[in-house]
Amino acid sequence: MNFLHYFGAALGLGMIVIGAGLGIGRFAAAAAEGIARQPAAADRITGAVNLPLFLLEGVAILAEVFVLLIVLMK
Repeated sequence: MNFLHYFGAALGLGMIVIGAGLGIGRFAAAAAEGIARQPAAADRITGAVNLPLFLLEGVAILAEVFVLLIVLMK
């Protein structure tokens, strides 16, 4: 029955990666659309999008570390 523990961790890691990828994709698409509409504001749009992208990436990395810690502590 130990394989269920690893299956749950693998499922969790997959969901983390998919969720982070979807979030980053939506942010990048919105930024690209905003820059296409107003090229003069490209610097401000890029600056405003960078912080949420970095935070989203950090949350995904922390979640992956927590899942791996759960698996390794078993």
